[in-house]
Amino acid sequence: MMGVSACHSTKQMPKSAPNDPQAATANVSGPPALVYKTRADYDKLVPVIMNDTKTVIVSYPHPNDVKNSQGYLLPVQLKKGYLLDKKGIGKNVAFLNITYEEYAKLSEPPSMEQLEKLVLDKDPLVELCDCGNITRFTDPVSQINEFIQDRTLSDHCKTVKKGKK
Repeated sequence: MMGVSACHSTKQMPKSAPNDPQAATANVSGPPALVYKTRADYDKLVPVIMNDTKTVIVSYPHPNDVKNSQGYLLPVQLKKGYLLDKKGIGKNVAFLNITYEEYAKLSEPPSMEQLEKLVLDKDPLVELCDCGNITRFTDPVSQINEFIQDRTLSDHCKTVKKGKK
């Protein structure tokens, strides 16, 4: 869950790439464009990554890693309740019962025991899609919103997880 937020690359995909499902997995330098929807409103809550059995937290941020010079690394609001990740979630994401703002004020990360007690939801995802490298988009928010609006997200992005609503 290291800083995935503001990486940019000078290597660009061709303009047609956002319409090419195979381009979603192209190996280009930069963070992935992960689009997701959750069962409840967890937008301001800190994500952690759990193991496959969802019994142990395997990755969590340091309080210094949830904020940068532009502000908190909250996900970007998209259409129809979808979010664009800025922190580095994955299929085994869980959300803590603590906001980015509260977490950022901590001088050090909570102990593993404290973190496990803070887990609010171990299975929050309704859907998680990997839209490939963020650099393949000229305007990620508007282009992904168009996929959502047109109901073509799964045509342009790889569905990583479908969960329960």
